[in-house]
Amino acid sequence: MKAIVLSGGKGTRLRPLTYTGAKQLVPIANRPILSYVIDNIARVGIKDVGIIISPETGSEVKETMGDGSKWGIKITYIMQSEPKGLAHAVKTAAEFLGQDPFVMYLGDNLIGCGIEKFVDTFNSTKADAVILLKPVDNPQSFGVAQADESGRIVCLEEKPKNPKSNLALVGVYIFSPEIHKAIANIKPSPRGELEITDAIQDLITRGAPVQSHILDTWWLDTGKKDDLLAANTIVLDEWFKRDIRGKVDNSQVTGRVTIEEGAIVKNSTLRGPIVIGSNSIVEDSFIGPFTSVGNNSRIYKSIVEHSVILSGAELSHVDRLEDSLIGRNAKVRKCHDKHQALRLMIGDDSVVEV
Repeated sequence: MKAIVLSGGKGTRLRPLTYTGAKQLVPIANRPILSYVIDNIARVGIKDVGIIISPETGSEVKETMGDGSKWGIKITYIMQSEPKGLAHAVKTAAEFLGQDPFVMYLGDNLIGCGIEKFVDTFNSTKADAVILLKPVDNPQSFGVAQADESGRIVCLEEKPKNPKSNLALVGVYIFSPEIHKAIANIKPSPRGELEITDAIQDLITRGAPVQSHILDTWWLDTGKKDDLLAANTIVLDEWFKRDIRGKVDNSQVTGRVTIEEGAIVKNSTLRGPIVIGSNSIVEDSFIGPFTSVGNNSRIYKSIVEHSVILSGAELSHVDRLEDSLIGRNAKVRKCHDKHQALRLMIGDDSVVEV
């Protein structure tokens, strides 16, 4: 079995961060989202992984993820010239996939467990496709599957106005080589893309077995700020332990706090779960729960809580920052001039709440 991970797309919901970087590389608890995806794939013994990349961000993905050796796998990078749908991504990877079954994993999705049971379902049912599903409260916002009592998929709908079930497509699939024939049978949707739901529906129409697997833990699509902050909260809360390798001077550190090598904490209070990246400096500050501070950042005389601070950022004299996402090398500081006014330099698609 092989795997392909989709790491293209434009990331419009996370702009302006994604003007300069891939959304799949935005860090959750100081690790790129893609790293958690590759963790799950490598854990089930898959050795050949293709990562679908775009011309805009492909080089950054390659540089960050490397050749896969740190996971004991081989990564092949596959260029998708433009995002024309999930089925088009499979078509782009056809040479890499050959006639092997494969996992297809959307690179901006996080789930609260491994995919071992998911793979077991594929192997035990001999299905041509297995779809990971999760009950949701707002199925109108997702691709939705209807399954019979045995878990076999009856039909799929894309963001239906009147959904037949509450089972949303999570963004992790397993396919047999039959999916290539199904993709060859479909045409672009009204939005000009080859939809994977249309290809799966073609399998169903032709009588091919398509099975469901229900996810019984959390699932987050990290394509928006609030979802990304929620993912950061969950990962810090469930997967992190106390680990202090940096220097702590005259500070109070309580709870599950990770301070990476080279980081310095002075005259500050840290209340976990939080992570402070390598070579960062926290001085005369309070860092509250569910905060990630990226490498080479500096926080001075500030209060920060429930936020993701990317690498190289600087915060100075910030009275209170919460529920925030601060980009790489960004600077947030209080103006000490007598003239009391906001001074902002804000790029396209930014959001400022004061």
